[in-house]
Amino acid sequence: MSKRMKEALVGGALLGIVCVVGATIRSGSTVSPGFVFSLWYNRVIIGLAVGAPWKERSRSQLLLRGALLGLLVSFGFYSATGFQDHISFVAGILYGAIIEGWLSRSKRVGVKE
Repeated sequence: MSKRMKEALVGGALLGIVCVVGATIRSGSTVSPGFVFSLWYNRVIIGLAVGAPWKERSRSQLLLRGALLGLLVSFGFYSATGFQDHISFVAGILYGAIIEGWLSRSKRVGVKE
């Protein structure tokens, strides 16, 4: 497994914890364990998609790609909630961009000058 993939999976898992904490607070601690796990797992899958070996691109293209991948992956979770969890859907888009931004920081592999 490449260093990029490992970092992306760790980033997705950590952002998943942040998202789960936020969802738990928003719901007043009434969310089910299945919902919590699904939300966390969704963020790990965003990390998996973003961490795949992609072609070199400019930083702005990388961030856009991360956001699009976050949108595509999060849409599955969003549709499973009956299109009710808007905040988690938007957070997934942002998390995709955040993970890609973290991976492409300061002239890392995959960033085209």
